[in-house]
Amino acid sequence: MEEVEQFDDISIEDLAEELPENSPRYVVLSYELKHKDGRTSFPLVLINWSPSSSETGMMTLHASALLNFQNTADVSKVIEVRDGPEGLTKEVIDSKLLS
Repeated sequence: MEEVEQFDDISIEDLAEELPENSPRYVVLSYELKHKDGRTSFPLVLINWSPSSSETGMMTLHASALLNFQNTADVSKVIEVRDGPEGLTKEVIDSKLLS
């Protein structure tokens, strides 16, 4: 595993635009989550970016390493994104984390 790039203070939509359209990636994200009761938390989230347009061999390799990466990063919440930038929005992340 290697860190390819690090972004500080980037919006979710801008992050989605930075990710490749045809190649899977893991993204570890410290996310500001506003709860319905007014609290704010910063959970560590693993985004499993695996666009459906990725090569089958790459997708298989990526999927086989997911659990190991999740354990190494010590992240409990994984959000799967398969439909490109439109599947990675603040609303999608909020709904998955607050459910």
